[in-house]
Amino acid sequence: MEENMEEGQTQKGCFECCIKCLGGIPYASLIATILLYAGVALFCGCGHEALSGTVTILQNYFEVVRGPIDTLDVFTMIDILKYVIYGVASAFFVYGILLMVEGFFTTGAIRDLYGDFKITTCGRCVSAWFIMLTYIFMLAWLGVTAFTSLPVFMYFNIWNMCQNTTITDGANLCLDLRQFGLVTISEERKVCTGSDKFMKMCESNELDMTFHLFICALAGAGAAVIAMVHYLMVLSANWAYVKDACRMQKYEDIKSKEEQELHDIHSTRSKERLNAYT
Repeated sequence: MEENMEEGQTQKGCFECCIKCLGGIPYASLIATILLYAGVALFCGCGHEALSGTVTILQNYFEVVRGPIDTLDVFTMIDILKYVIYGVASAFFVYGILLMVEGFFTTGAIRDLYGDFKITTCGRCVSAWFIMLTYIFMLAWLGVTAFTSLPVFMYFNIWNMCQNTTITDGANLCLDLRQFGLVTISEERKVCTGSDKFMKMCESNELDMTFHLFICALAGAGAAVIAMVHYLMVLSANWAYVKDACRMQKYEDIKSKEEQELHDIHSTRSKERLNAYT
């Protein structure tokens, strides 16, 4: 009988511990972190492969040749963008962890306001710093989203021309890389609708795959923007709660100090009356 009671108490203690642990999880920050990681992974992975596909298309169908190492051509810019993608992936992986840690500490500060955990001015400054940094990153991701929409628009026009080859048979339409600023004006790198290169490019998997990879990269950048907005709402709410909690803590400290002073005054008067009576 005693063993059953001890087992029941142990199970109850484990259940209460699990409930307490689940209650301390910042679910809003967790959702934003998952969305951020998904968006960054989609943007970086699909963007990297789309850039590799672009290199293949430029070399095979537009006959663009890679220049010397010290010259800044389209291939060098693509390599730079790939390195930027590597940096973005690693930086936002660390930033997501930092925001999750901040969410855990803020949740603990609110829940354990009157316990051992003390809310400091440094904690509020860190929260305000994260709000400013997240706002800057949100603007940066908006710019990335707008920049990613440019290759999507370019590839959509090419893909649309390939899908309507029967309509464009009579018209002599050409894709000139000089119009997109990918080559210098002195170089003539173009593919026309009636040529064999154009038909091979339309029938190849590189064009279709690269186009859809850029679409996925655009969707990933949009998801990162939504994650940044979500983080801004979470951080602003946490900062407001912490600020209000600090005021309540100061009020409780002042109130307890005044009550202690009143208690000391009453004690002193009682002693004085007792001494006067004796």
